[in-house]
Amino acid sequence: RAFKERMHYRSETIAQLTDIATLDRPESDGQITIFTDKTGVIKAARLLLSSVTKVLVLADIIIIKQIIASRNKVLMTMEQLEKVSSFQEFVQMFSQFGNEMVEFAHLTGERQNDLKDEKKKAKMAAARSILEKCTMMLLTASKTCLRHPDCESARVNKGAVFHRMRIALEQVIEIVADTRPNGENESGPMSIYTGIKEFKNKVEGLRENLYLLPKENLIALLRLVLELTEDFTDSAYTSHETRGRILELSKQAKMELEQLVSAWINAQNQKKRDVTEDLEISILKTCQCMNELQRELQIAAISVAADLIKFHSDHLILKALKASGAEGNIEAIAEHSYKLSEQKDQLIEMCHLLRHVSGTEPLEITCLHAEDTFHVTGPQIISAAETLTLHPSSKIAKENLDVFCEAWESQLNDMSLLLREISDVLEGRRGEKRAYLSLPKPGKHNANLKALKPARLDNEEQTKFGKSGLELHKLTTRVDSEMEKWEDPENEIIRYGQGLSSMAYSMYLFTSTKVQINNNLLYILIFGCPFIHFGAFSIILVLGLNLCISMGSFISHFLTFLSKAGEGEDPYMYYCTKY
Repeated sequence: RAFKERMHYRSETIAQLTDIATLDRPESDGQITIFTDKTGVIKAARLLLSSVTKVLVLADIIIIKQIIASRNKVLMTMEQLEKVSSFQEFVQMFSQFGNEMVEFAHLTGERQNDLKDEKKKAKMAAARSILEKCTMMLLTASKTCLRHPDCESARVNKGAVFHRMRIALEQVIEIVADTRPNGENESGPMSIYTGIKEFKNKVEGLRENLYLLPKENLIALLRLVLELTEDFTDSAYTSHETRGRILELSKQAKMELEQLVSAWINAQNQKKRDVTEDLEISILKTCQCMNELQRELQIAAISVAADLIKFHSDHLILKALKASGAEGNIEAIAEHSYKLSEQKDQLIEMCHLLRHVSGTEPLEITCLHAEDTFHVTGPQIISAAETLTLHPSSKIAKENLDVFCEAWESQLNDMSLLLREISDVLEGRRGEKRAYLSLPKPGKHNANLKALKPARLDNEEQTKFGKSGLELHKLTTRVDSEMEKWEDPENEIIRYGQGLSSMAYSMYLFTSTKVQINNNLLYILIFGCPFIHFGAFSIILVLGLNLCISMGSFISHFLTFLSKAGEGEDPYMYYCTKY
């Protein structure tokens, strides 16, 4: 009992010492006066952490503003590029557009690398992939339109590229700024995988509480899942045997749910608090049936996808379109365009089925991206082929068709990799995540990259940043003064505090400079090492994280030192003796 009382007393003392609100009150208990001289370190450290947080938030806001400003520059140049009427003007504007797109690609690439949400990462990867591929399409489509200004199919082809790029740019900003216009649903349409997962969670949740969930919710959710399975049973690519098994399992799922609801109602009528034996059996049977249904759907989707990808891997229709366009054969182009439209519908349906069983939300997003790519690229290939048919001797029109066909082939190759990744997930194997972009990745190939232009902050941002930096400097000075009160300069706590103070002072030096934010300057200022390309504010974030980690370790050591102190002993001497 005496031991418990001593431990309670010490825990109360530590709580008081780490509570800023209590630090300014006069001490009335002589027993804790011995700790009072050391509590200034904790108070200064807490205030320092608060100040660092403000700096990190400001840095993040500025990064977002940089990306938005870069997007705005790209949009303005695109508007001018869309209106050019001469090749000379086009070359000049496209050169500027290319530089701005490179800057935007690197800013968004670093942001994508920093994202923790896998769904947002997948969306960012999809949007950046669109921008990457559309940049080359925009070049050839614009050149074709300039070369053949009276060609309607060339104008349609060019307009579709500009439209898709604008949508992708807006999607990037939605992810970066975490905004969705018009209350758009972030998760998109429900997949069968998500529906079954939610249904099973609700069913198994009955073990915890029999009275929380209305039975109508389970019935409605199962009905929705079974309606989604009609995408498989109505598909022309689902075999007769597979369709029969899906229908049989759907019927069985309804029966199992009816028995579960019956056992559930009986348990409620008997005022049971725990799951009855009959209800437990019904829960197990229902979940097992849903697992079997999900597995059957997975097999069906993967089988359909594998067959379609293999069947279209020779790209015969694309080759026929190129040949017919070069010959100026309008009838053949119409025939092959119809076949390409059929192929497009098949691949869209394949993506739709794969999304239902993909197994993770990021893979669902990737399937949606692939579905959209086939949906958009198909008509673009047809319009490019029509332009070549009208101008069979045009090298620019031929080059334009080649670019769109390559985009189609590239997406089909991506589907092979995506199918393999989905199969790995469903089999419980998580292989290496593949990259969907060929753009330079953050931290790679940086020796050959042109440094980004420094970003100039406006007066308000400079003032905020300067004030936060000044606050950091003041708190750093306060921490240093508290450190000087300790007698042993080699003590571990002192070294932690000095390291913390040093990092905070480096951040202050950065925020106090009244110059443009430049990568080279940041490295020289903080690290004094040769220039290596990296986002300027990424360094601030790294510094802040290191600072927080050190601060947490510092406080942890300090609290350990206080809690280990024996009654009646000087805690500092006790710590030195023990550690």
